[in-house]
Amino acid sequence: MLAMTLLEFFDLLGVLAFSISGALAALRKRLDPFGVFIIAFVTAVGGGTLRDVLVGHYPLAWMENFNSVYAVIAGTIIAIFFRAKLKRLSNSLFLFDAIGLGLFTISGTKIGLAADLNPGICIALGTMTASFGGVIRDILCNEIPVIFRKEIYATICILGASAFLLLDYFEVLETINYVATMTIVVVLRVLVAALKISLPNIYREKA
Repeated sequence: MLAMTLLEFFDLLGVLAFSISGALAALRKRLDPFGVFIIAFVTAVGGGTLRDVLVGHYPLAWMENFNSVYAVIAGTIIAIFFRAKLKRLSNSLFLFDAIGLGLFTISGTKIGLAADLNPGICIALGTMTASFGGVIRDILCNEIPVIFRKEIYATICILGASAFLLLDYFEVLETINYVATMTIVVVLRVLVAALKISLPNIYREKA
């Protein structure tokens, strides 16, 4: 019970973080309030929806637990009313995106474990849960999704999910595992951006 309660708590934090990220992206595109909410919503629940469909979990998590919708509403309101303060914080969109990435990597991987799936599938679920909402957000905002560009994004989720499985295999206390995995994903995301680390460019530049 404690583990599931902790998992639900982390999942809600991820929804809140990604909804703020999505709302800020929509505000940058100067969408109306309804548009801001829709972008926040799909950013927050898109990955979890794909995960639930793949594992056959019905009703979907956000339909079964309306707290997720409340979290999206809260994230949208925070982004709209405090966007001026958030703009003064450097890379606020990046920060919330990194937090959501870590939290959703944990929840997706954990759900795969609970379903007794192959470790590789668990890693894939964690990666999709963390990144697919951002893919939908970027597409709706008329941008090439980050995951498809040279910037390392999904690879960080794979590493985070692998770390989670490794710590789980050695029966590390779940609270410590959650915090450690979250830290790994966020720190790697920050380092990759700060050091401008990217995947190799497979295209030749024009002369």
